Amino acid sequence: MDVVDILKKAIQNNASDIFFVAGSPCMLKIGQQLVAVSENKMMPNDTRDIVQQLYGFAPYCSYNNFVSEGEDDFSFSLSQVGRFRVNVYRQRNSEAAVLRVVKFELPNPNELHIPESVLGLSNRRKGIILVSGPAGSGKSTTLACLIDRMNETRNCHIITIEDPIEFLHSHKNSIVSQREVYHDTKNYLTALKSALREAPEIILLGEMRDEETVSTALRAAETGHLILSTLHTVGAVNTIDRIVDMFQGHQDQVRSQLSMILESVISEQLIPDKDGNLIPVFEIMHVNPAIRSQIRENKIHQIENTMLSNRQNGMQMMDDSIFELYKQGKITKEIAIQYSLHPDRMKVRIQ
Repeated sequence: MDVVDILKKAIQNNASDIFFVAGSPCMLKIGQQLVAVSENKMMPNDTRDIVQQLYGFAPYCSYNNFVSEGEDDFSFSLSQVGRFRVNVYRQRNSEAAVLRVVKFELPNPNELHIPESVLGLSNRRKGIILVSGPAGSGKSTTLACLIDRMNETRNCHIITIEDPIEFLHSHKNSIVSQREVYHDTKNYLTALKSALREAPEIILLGEMRDEETVSTALRAAETGHLILSTLHTVGAVNTIDRIVDMFQGHQDQVRSQLSMILESVISEQLIPDKDGNLIPVFEIMHVNPAIRSQIRENKIHQIENTMLSNRQNGMQMMDDSIFELYKQGKITKEIAIQYSLHPDRMKVRIQ
C-alpha cells in the first residue's frame, strides 16, 4: 500500500484524519463521516508495513521506542504533500496508526465565525488566556488566529511551544519563534522554562498537561508575561475547576493565583448542522472583579450567573450560542440538547 498516495488523497478530499487499522479498509474522516479509501481490508502485516513507512518520514523518531512502549506520537512533513500528526498504537496484537492532517495555511477568522471579543484579546499585556474544548473542536485554530492578530498589531517577541506545529507564522510586526515538542525541545516544561530566558512578551503553550507545567505557566503570568494555552474541558467553569483540581493539597493557593492572573476563558465546540456541516459555538468569559472574587473565595458555581449579567460586556454562554442556532433553524432539537452544558435546562428551553 502506497502511503503517500493515501496522504495525497486525504489532502485532496479535505479529510481531517486518516485511519490505518487491521481488519478495516483505510478510512478517511471527511466532515463527520468515515469514508473508505478502498474496499480491501488491511491485514496486520499491512498495518505494520504502514507504521514502518510512517517512521521513515520522521527520521528523528525511533520505531524501536514504539515497539517497547506500545504507543508513540510524532509528526512529519512531506514536500508537495502536507504535514501530519501521527499516533501509533497496538490493538488486538497488531499495529495501528491514526494521522491528523495539519494545515499550514493560517485560517480566516471571519470564515470561522470567531467573535471579535475573542480576537480583541490580542491587546492584553499579561495574565493567562485559556481556550478549552474537546479534541478537534478548533482550539489550536482559534489560538493561531489570535497569535496572527498579535503578530500584525504588536511589536514584540512571541514564542509558541506546540506538539506539533500546526500553523506557520511569518514574522510580521513581531518576531515569532515556533518550537515543536520532541523536535526542537524535549517537552513542554523544558521549553517553557527556557522561554522565560528568551525575552518573550507572549508565550503560547500548546497544552497544559500536568501540574508542574501549569505551575510554571502560572508563575510566568505572575511575572508579567501573557500566556495562552488550551485545556480539554468544555465550559469556563469546568476549565477553572480542572486547573484547581490538578493541585491536590494546594487548591487555595492556586485559586488565589488564578484570581489575580486569569484574563479570559474561551470554550468552543464544533456541532453538526442539519446539512452535516460543522458549526463553531463559543462560550466567552472575561474575568472581571466579581469573577476574580468568586474564584478566590471558591464560589466558582456563581460564575455563570455573573456571565449572564455581563452579556453586554462581551461575555457569552455556551447554551445561549447553541439555542440561537436552534432558533435560526440551523441545528435540530436533538443536537441542541446533546451539545448543551445543561441538557435538562435546554430541553425545557426549546419546548
